[in-house]
Amino acid sequence: MKLGSNCFRRRTAHISHPPFLYVFICCLALILATGCNKKAPPPTSAEIRDITREFVFAARNATGEHAEVGMRPEYAPRQVGKPQTPEADHIYITLPLNSSSAPDRSAQDAIEKELARVAEFHKMKRVARPGASGMERFDYFLEGRRTQTIHLITPLASTARPKSLSHRPRLVVVIDDLGNDRTQADQLFRLSYPLTLSVMPHLSNSGEIAEEAHRRGYQVLLHLPMASTGGQLDEPIELRPGMSSSAVETTLAAMLDTVPYAAGVNNHEGSLSTSDATLMNELMPLLRERNLFFVDSRTTAATVAETAAHSAGVPATSRNVFLDDDQSPAAIRKQFELAIRDAREKGSALAIGHPHPDTLQVLAEVLPEVQSQGVTLVFASDLVK
Repeated sequence: MKLGSNCFRRRTAHISHPPFLYVFICCLALILATGCNKKAPPPTSAEIRDITREFVFAARNATGEHAEVGMRPEYAPRQVGKPQTPEADHIYITLPLNSSSAPDRSAQDAIEKELARVAEFHKMKRVARPGASGMERFDYFLEGRRTQTIHLITPLASTARPKSLSHRPRLVVVIDDLGNDRTQADQLFRLSYPLTLSVMPHLSNSGEIAEEAHRRGYQVLLHLPMASTGGQLDEPIELRPGMSSSAVETTLAAMLDTVPYAAGVNNHEGSLSTSDATLMNELMPLLRERNLFFVDSRTTAATVAETAAHSAGVPATSRNVFLDDDQSPAAIRKQFELAIRDAREKGSALAIGHPHPDTLQVLAEVLPEVQSQGVTLVFASDLVK
């Protein structure tokens, strides 16, 4: 009996091990599976920038350096007391035109093929974005995060004023208040004429719209916020009488940083500021140092801005007509006719409008008729003196 009891205990001990071993194996498998399924960490800013450089190099190489390629970082919303951090990169690719001034589709195909190669290597996903006339946009995502936005831009075939028409009356059309609404800008880009686009600083799409406008072939201005006589703060950041010289300089520099390719400046609001000689005399030398011209929007008859600009050696001109104080189509057409008449009578005129739907619709109808009326559309820089 004793021997049998020992055998029974050994058999019992023998068959009691497998359940513990089974539990151990299952736990180990679970740990390994959890580790394998763990998501990779999101890409760092440095990793995003490295991939951006690959995209830029690939796009340039695809066309033998014939495509103009550049990039701008997109920053996360600023948090008080913390530095700005890059969130994604915007890559702008201006497609070359062929000998007929038409888009070079073979170049576009080559660029897209090279971009796809880089994206495939990094296991990135491409997602289309809304485009516009002459523009294609799409995003690349890595580990679920948008890391790059690509802008493929076809420039206007011709925005230069023909020399043979240099003797004709000239008309400038400036469109103000761009920078916030992406849809407004895309609608404006359908107007393939030499327009001057004035972009507000520090808005969500200021840099993107200015960059695309320049590459598309429009002229870009900084729409510089200035204080009005109403007394209230019209914009969070603006030039106001009483600012120190250093404050004027740092404010202007920060604004220009958000509006790339600005060739000149015109005032947003500013009925108080443009009538203040001290402030204008602070501003104009800063524009001269940066080789920028000035367009006085003339929001007040008391303005001294153009006079101050000329005194400081800054090329300048001023508005003749506001197109859309009254936003009805009939009123906008009437104001455009007034601008044409001013151009004929004075040799040149400058009209300012805004990206309202009715304004854009009227411009789409009347701009094709300008040349037949003996007037040439030009950029603001063609009128400054």
